[in-house]
Amino acid sequence: MLRIAVQAKGRLFEETMALLEESDIKLSTTKRTLLVQSSNFPIEVLFLRDDDIPQTVATGVADLGIVGENEFMEKEEDAEIVKRLGFSKCRLSLAMPKDIEYPGLSWFEGKKIATSYPVILRNFLKKNNVNAEIHVITGSVEVSPGIGLADAIFDIVSSGSTLVSNRLKEVEVVMKSEALLIGNKNMSDEKKEVLEELLFRMNAVKTAEDKKYVLMNAPKDKLEEIIAVLPGMKSPTVMPLAQEGWCSVHTVLDEKRFWEIIGKLKGLGAEGILVLPIEKMIV
Repeated sequence: MLRIAVQAKGRLFEETMALLEESDIKLSTTKRTLLVQSSNFPIEVLFLRDDDIPQTVATGVADLGIVGENEFMEKEEDAEIVKRLGFSKCRLSLAMPKDIEYPGLSWFEGKKIATSYPVILRNFLKKNNVNAEIHVITGSVEVSPGIGLADAIFDIVSSGSTLVSNRLKEVEVVMKSEALLIGNKNMSDEKKEVLEELLFRMNAVKTAEDKKYVLMNAPKDKLEEIIAVLPGMKSPTVMPLAQEGWCSVHTVLDEKRFWEIIGKLKGLGAEGILVLPIEKMIV
Protein backbone atom coordinates (compact mmCIF):
# COMPACT_ATOMS: atom_id res chain seq x y z
CA MET A 1 0.00 0.00 0.00
CA LEU A 2 1.25 3.46 -0.94
CA ARG A 3 1.22 6.20 1.67
CA ILE A 4 0.84 9.73 0.33
CA ALA A 5 1.35 12.82 2.48
CA VAL A 6 -0.86 15.81 1.70
CA GLN A 7 -1.44 19.22 3.24
CA ALA A 8 -3.99 19.08 6.06
CA LYS A 9 -5.87 22.24 5.08
CA GLY A 10 -5.92 25.19 2.70
CA ARG A 11 -6.21 25.59 -1.07
CA LEU A 12 -3.61 22.90 -1.83
CA PHE A 13 -5.56 20.43 0.33
CA GLU A 14 -8.79 21.14 -1.53
CA GLU A 15 -7.23 20.80 -4.98
CA THR A 16 -5.36 17.64 -3.97
CA MET A 17 -8.51 15.97 -2.65
CA ALA A 18 -10.36 16.96 -5.82
CA LEU A 19 -7.64 15.32 -7.96
CA LEU A 20 -7.79 12.11 -5.91
CA GLU A 21 -11.58 12.07 -6.16
CA GLU A 22 -11.49 12.57 -9.93
CA SER A 23 -8.96 9.72 -10.10
CA ASP A 24 -11.65 7.53 -8.48
CA ILE A 25 -9.77 7.11 -5.21
CA LYS A 26 -12.42 6.99 -2.52
CA LEU A 27 -11.52 8.38 0.89
CA SER A 28 -13.67 8.73 3.97
CA THR A 29 -13.34 12.35 5.10
CA THR A 30 -16.37 12.38 7.38
CA LYS A 31 -14.22 11.56 10.38
CA ARG A 32 -10.99 13.56 10.06
CA THR A 33 -7.96 11.60 11.29
CA LEU A 34 -4.23 11.79 10.69
CA LEU A 35 -4.27 8.74 8.40
CA VAL A 36 -7.12 7.75 6.05
CA GLN A 37 -7.19 4.62 3.92
CA SER A 38 -8.87 4.41 0.52
CA SER A 39 -11.71 1.90 0.23
CA ASN A 40 -11.04 1.04 -3.43
CA PHE A 41 -7.33 1.63 -4.10
CA PRO A 42 -4.14 0.50 -2.28
CA ILE A 43 -3.31 3.96 -0.94
CA GLU A 44 -3.56 5.76 2.39
CA VAL A 45 -3.42 9.51 2.91
CA LEU A 46 -1.37 11.09 5.69
CA PHE A 47 -2.44 14.66 6.57
CA LEU A 48 0.45 16.96 7.57
CA ARG A 49 1.66 20.55 7.61
CA ASP A 50 2.97 21.44 4.16
CA ASP A 51 6.50 22.14 5.42
CA ASP A 52 6.71 18.64 6.97
CA ILE A 53 5.89 16.81 3.74
CA PRO A 54 9.32 16.92 1.99
CA GLN A 55 11.14 15.38 4.98
CA THR A 56 8.38 12.81 5.52
CA VAL A 57 8.80 11.59 1.93
CA ALA A 58 12.61 11.77 1.92
CA THR A 59 12.86 9.64 5.06
CA GLY A 60 10.34 7.07 3.83
CA VAL A 61 7.64 7.75 6.41
CA ALA A 62 5.48 8.41 3.33
CA ASP A 63 6.12 7.07 -0.16
CA LEU A 64 4.67 10.09 -1.95
CA GLY A 65 3.73 13.66 -1.16
CA ILE A 66 1.83 16.47 -2.82
CA VAL A 67 3.47 19.75 -1.89
CA GLY A 68 4.10 23.22 -3.26
CA GLU A 69 7.31 23.55 -5.25
CA ASN A 70 8.27 26.46 -2.99
CA GLU A 71 8.25 24.23 0.11
CA PHE A 72 10.10 21.44 -1.71
CA MET A 73 12.87 23.80 -2.84
CA GLU A 74 13.09 25.46 0.57
CA LYS A 75 13.55 22.22 2.51
CA GLU A 76 16.16 20.76 0.11
CA GLU A 77 15.23 17.21 1.10
CA ASP A 78 16.45 14.17 -0.86
CA ALA A 79 13.22 13.23 -2.66
CA GLU A 80 12.44 13.21 -6.37
CA ILE A 81 9.85 15.05 -8.43
CA VAL A 82 7.50 12.42 -9.88
CA LYS A 83 5.01 14.74 -11.60
CA ARG A 84 4.16 18.41 -11.93
CA LEU A 85 0.47 18.76 -11.19
CA GLY A 86 -0.27 22.18 -12.67
CA PHE A 87 -2.44 23.60 -9.86
CA SER A 88 -1.85 25.85 -6.82
CA LYS A 89 0.32 28.09 -8.98
CA CYS A 90 2.05 31.09 -7.44
CA ARG A 91 5.43 32.80 -7.48
CA LEU A 92 8.08 33.77 -4.95
CA SER A 93 9.03 37.39 -5.39
CA LEU A 94 10.97 40.25 -3.87
CA ALA A 95 8.82 43.26 -3.02
CA MET A 96 9.60 46.71 -1.65
CA PRO A 97 7.72 49.91 -0.66
CA LYS A 98 5.89 51.18 -3.72
CA ASP A 99 6.94 54.81 -3.25
CA ILE A 100 10.65 54.02 -3.63
CA GLU A 101 12.17 53.92 -7.10
CA TYR A 102 13.63 50.55 -8.01
CA PRO A 103 16.93 50.71 -9.95
CA GLY A 104 17.55 46.96 -10.03
CA LEU A 105 18.86 44.19 -7.79
CA SER A 106 21.63 46.46 -6.50
CA TRP A 107 18.97 48.22 -4.40
CA PHE A 108 18.89 45.22 -2.04
CA GLU A 109 22.61 45.52 -1.23
CA GLY A 110 22.90 45.96 2.54
CA LYS A 111 19.14 45.93 3.04
CA LYS A 112 17.16 43.80 5.49
CA ILE A 113 14.72 41.39 3.81
CA ALA A 114 11.96 39.61 5.74
CA THR A 115 10.94 36.14 4.55
CA SER A 116 9.69 32.69 5.45
CA TYR A 117 11.89 31.19 2.70
CA PRO A 118 15.49 31.97 3.73
CA VAL A 119 17.10 29.09 1.79
CA ILE A 120 15.64 30.05 -1.59
CA LEU A 121 16.35 33.73 -0.95
CA ARG A 122 19.93 33.09 0.20
CA ASN A 123 20.67 31.03 -2.91
CA PHE A 124 19.21 33.73 -5.16
CA LEU A 125 21.17 36.55 -3.51
CA LYS A 126 24.40 34.53 -3.64
CA LYS A 127 23.87 33.75 -7.32
CA ASN A 128 23.46 37.48 -8.05
CA ASN A 129 26.29 38.66 -5.74
CA VAL A 130 23.97 40.68 -3.51
CA ASN A 131 24.78 40.99 0.20
CA ALA A 132 21.63 41.51 2.21
CA GLU A 133 20.50 40.65 5.72
CA ILE A 134 17.80 37.95 5.81
CA HIS A 135 15.31 38.29 8.64
CA VAL A 136 13.36 35.02 9.08
CA ILE A 137 9.78 35.35 10.27
CA THR A 138 6.60 33.30 9.97
CA GLY A 139 3.13 34.64 9.40
CA SER A 140 2.41 38.04 7.93
CA VAL A 141 5.67 38.82 6.15
CA GLU A 142 4.10 41.65 4.14
CA VAL A 143 3.65 43.92 7.19
CA SER A 144 7.40 43.96 7.95
CA PRO A 145 8.38 47.10 5.98
CA GLY A 146 5.41 49.03 7.31
CA ILE A 147 6.40 48.48 10.96
CA GLY A 148 10.10 49.03 10.36
CA LEU A 149 11.11 45.39 10.77
CA ALA A 150 12.64 45.14 7.28
CA ASP A 151 13.33 47.19 4.16
CA ALA A 152 11.74 44.64 1.81
CA ILE A 153 10.15 41.22 1.74
CA PHE A 154 10.49 37.93 -0.11
CA ASP A 155 7.22 36.02 -0.13
CA ILE A 156 4.57 34.13 -2.09
CA VAL A 157 2.56 36.21 -4.55
CA SER A 158 -0.65 35.02 -6.20
CA SER A 159 -2.86 37.93 -7.24
CA GLY A 160 -0.70 40.67 -5.72
CA SER A 161 -3.60 42.19 -3.78
CA THR A 162 -1.89 41.62 -0.42
CA LEU A 163 1.13 43.60 -1.61
CA VAL A 164 -1.07 46.47 -2.78
CA SER A 165 -2.93 46.63 0.54
CA ASN A 166 0.42 46.92 2.32
CA ARG A 167 1.74 49.59 -0.08
CA LEU A 168 4.33 47.26 -1.59
CA LYS A 169 5.29 46.51 -5.18
CA GLU A 170 6.65 43.31 -6.71
CA VAL A 171 10.03 43.99 -8.32
CA GLU A 172 11.74 40.60 -8.89
CA VAL A 173 10.19 37.18 -9.54
CA VAL A 174 12.68 34.69 -8.11
CA MET A 175 10.82 31.46 -8.90
CA LYS A 176 7.46 30.16 -10.07
CA SER A 177 5.79 27.43 -8.07
CA GLU A 178 3.08 24.81 -8.56
CA ALA A 179 1.95 21.64 -6.81
CA LEU A 180 4.34 18.70 -7.18
CA LEU A 181 3.93 14.98 -6.67
CA ILE A 182 7.21 13.97 -4.99
CA GLY A 183 8.41 10.46 -4.23
CA ASN A 184 10.80 8.56 -2.01
CA LYS A 185 13.86 7.39 -3.99
CA ASN A 186 13.84 3.89 -2.47
CA MET A 187 10.31 2.66 -3.16
CA SER A 188 9.90 -1.10 -3.60
CA ASP A 189 8.98 -2.56 -6.99
CA GLU A 190 5.51 -3.43 -5.66
CA LYS A 191 4.89 0.17 -4.61
CA LYS A 192 6.20 1.43 -7.96
CA GLU A 193 3.53 -0.67 -9.70
CA VAL A 194 0.82 0.99 -7.60
CA LEU A 195 2.39 4.37 -8.39
CA GLU A 196 2.19 3.63 -12.13
CA GLU A 197 -1.53 2.97 -11.82
CA LEU A 198 -1.97 6.17 -9.79
CA LEU A 199 -0.09 8.18 -12.43
CA PHE A 200 -2.18 6.59 -15.19
CA ARG A 201 -5.35 7.82 -13.48
CA MET A 202 -3.96 11.28 -12.72
CA ASN A 203 -2.75 11.70 -16.31
CA ALA A 204 -6.21 10.78 -17.61
CA VAL A 205 -7.74 13.47 -15.40
CA LYS A 206 -5.13 16.15 -16.21
CA THR A 207 -5.26 15.45 -19.97
CA ALA A 208 -9.02 16.05 -19.96
CA GLU A 209 -8.67 19.48 -18.36
CA ASP A 210 -9.74 22.36 -20.60
CA LYS A 211 -10.92 19.93 -23.29
CA LYS A 212 -14.40 19.76 -24.81
CA TYR A 213 -16.05 17.02 -26.85
CA VAL A 214 -17.75 18.65 -29.85
CA LEU A 215 -20.38 17.15 -32.17
CA MET A 216 -21.73 18.98 -35.22
CA ASN A 217 -23.66 18.47 -38.42
CA ALA A 218 -21.60 19.42 -41.47
CA PRO A 219 -22.32 19.70 -45.21
CA LYS A 220 -20.33 17.04 -47.10
CA ASP A 221 -19.14 19.49 -49.71
CA LYS A 222 -17.38 21.48 -46.94
CA LEU A 223 -16.06 18.44 -45.04
CA GLU A 224 -12.41 18.74 -46.08
CA GLU A 225 -12.31 22.43 -45.14
CA ILE A 226 -13.97 21.70 -41.77
CA ILE A 227 -11.53 18.89 -40.98
CA ALA A 228 -8.62 21.22 -41.84
CA VAL A 229 -9.85 23.66 -39.17
CA LEU A 230 -10.11 21.00 -36.43
CA PRO A 231 -7.00 20.42 -34.28
CA GLY A 232 -8.30 17.05 -33.02
CA MET A 233 -6.31 14.47 -31.06
CA LYS A 234 -5.71 12.47 -34.25
CA SER A 235 -8.54 12.64 -36.75
CA PRO A 236 -12.20 13.57 -36.23
CA THR A 237 -14.91 10.92 -36.42
CA VAL A 238 -17.16 11.37 -39.45
CA MET A 239 -20.51 9.55 -39.75
CA PRO A 240 -23.20 9.87 -42.46
CA LEU A 241 -26.59 11.36 -41.61
CA ALA A 242 -30.00 10.31 -42.95
CA GLN A 243 -30.30 13.67 -44.74
CA GLU A 244 -28.53 13.54 -48.08
CA GLY A 245 -25.40 15.69 -48.33
CA TRP A 246 -24.81 15.93 -44.59
CA CYS A 247 -22.63 14.11 -42.03
CA SER A 248 -21.93 14.22 -38.31
CA VAL A 249 -18.43 15.22 -37.16
CA HIS A 250 -17.12 14.42 -33.66
CA THR A 251 -13.86 15.83 -32.26
CA VAL A 252 -12.07 17.20 -29.18
CA LEU A 253 -11.22 20.90 -28.83
CA ASP A 254 -9.00 22.78 -26.42
CA GLU A 255 -11.06 25.37 -24.54
CA LYS A 256 -8.39 28.06 -25.10
CA ARG A 257 -9.13 28.08 -28.85
CA PHE A 258 -12.75 26.96 -28.61
CA TRP A 259 -14.58 30.13 -29.70
CA GLU A 260 -12.06 30.91 -32.44
CA ILE A 261 -12.55 27.46 -33.99
CA ILE A 262 -16.33 27.39 -33.48
CA GLY A 263 -16.58 30.70 -35.38
CA LYS A 264 -14.69 29.20 -38.33
CA LEU A 265 -16.87 26.07 -38.29
CA LYS A 266 -20.07 28.12 -38.39
CA GLY A 267 -18.63 30.11 -41.28
CA LEU A 268 -18.11 26.85 -43.18
CA GLY A 269 -21.74 25.81 -42.65
CA ALA A 270 -21.54 23.58 -39.56
CA GLU A 271 -24.86 23.39 -37.69
CA GLY A 272 -26.31 21.86 -34.54
CA ILE A 273 -22.99 22.17 -32.68
CA LEU A 274 -23.15 20.30 -29.36
CA VAL A 275 -20.44 20.78 -26.71
CA LEU A 276 -19.89 18.27 -23.87
CA PRO A 277 -17.43 18.30 -20.95
CA ILE A 278 -14.77 15.56 -20.79
CA GLU A 279 -14.20 13.98 -17.38
CA LYS A 280 -11.15 11.86 -18.27
CA MET A 281 -9.08 11.29 -21.40
CA ILE A 282 -6.68 8.43 -22.11
CA VAL A 283 -4.28 9.04 -24.98
